[in-house]
Amino acid sequence: MSSTIRRLLAGIPALVAVSPVLAADLGAPRPAPVYAAPVQPLSIVSELRIGGAVQDPGSAEGKARGFATENVNGEILFAKPVLSLDPFWQAFVPRPTVGGSYNTGGRTSYAYIGATWTVDLFPETFNRRVFLEGFFGGAAHNGYTGPKIGAPYGFNTLGCNPLFREAAALGFRITERWSIMATVEHMSNAGLCANNRGLTNYGGKIGYTF
Repeated sequence: MSSTIRRLLAGIPALVAVSPVLAADLGAPRPAPVYAAPVQPLSIVSELRIGGAVQDPGSAEGKARGFATENVNGEILFAKPVLSLDPFWQAFVPRPTVGGSYNTGGRTSYAYIGATWTVDLFPETFNRRVFLEGFFGGAAHNGYTGPKIGAPYGFNTLGCNPLFREAAALGFRITERWSIMATVEHMSNAGLCANNRGLTNYGGKIGYTF
């Protein structure tokens, strides 16, 4: 018997011992990869967003020559100032946010500053891709603040400047970096001025996380 054949026969017991392990590995179902939410950015900027919205449909602001007016919106979200190892408490820490919206129909445009809270919805079910956001802050605008009787055509009577701004978004993370959102925002003076028609806008955004 040649030495080559003897070496092959000697390796059979080891191959038999290893085969069940290999078969188990190949046959066992592999768990689906869990989506990892974006990590804390290395820079102070956490995310950049751009989008658009329809301005207060049904109001004077929402009509220009018989058609709805649109906004172009940009937003910067900064890194959280405080970090927690507990995901539950980490959700309560907001990201400082600044942004602005330009109305293409010549109606009210505005800039805002405040804080954004982001929470994953059913992370195990949706693989950490679906999230809900809330924003609260203030907005400075170039709209009309005088009495209702003197409001220019196409402008709401906002009463004050600046205004409170609240916003919400339902989002989906396409990848770890890119996400899309459906948004709604409302601005008003909370009754602190004589007139308080406010603005309520509906739109969407796309975001890139660093």
